[in-house]
Amino acid sequence: MKTRTNTITGNRDVMVEGMMTFGKLETGQHTMEFMCCEDVVAEPFKGNFHVQVMRDGNVYISELKKRVRNKPLFRDDNASLSQGQDKRWYFCFSLDEDQLEQLPEKLVRQASAIAQKVIRGLICK
Repeated sequence: MKTRTNTITGNRDVMVEGMMTFGKLETGQHTMEFMCCEDVVAEPFKGNFHVQVMRDGNVYISELKKRVRNKPLFRDDNASLSQGQDKRWYFCFSLDEDQLEQLPEKLVRQASAIAQKVIRGLICK
């Protein structure tokens, strides 16, 4: 096992030897498994990654940024209003498929209720 300090982040990169297996499931999804051939003590972690496999077998993996979720400013039974990182307002409404007949009435009622909360809570401060 070799270690080196990354000059950009100051963190230590750990280089290990092992075997990597590439595969494909019946569903068409790709799989990849790495088996280390050395005794390594590492902190386990899980995340979402961008994986790029090159024609020559080289593999490049980088972790994707974590998604930042904003808490809703106002909520109702099936609706919520929040402001995103991009400073845009997002109104989200969801309803089960078996309640399709109630959708127009619930959408209008809950959108109106949230609009009233916005007027009282944000606009008329």
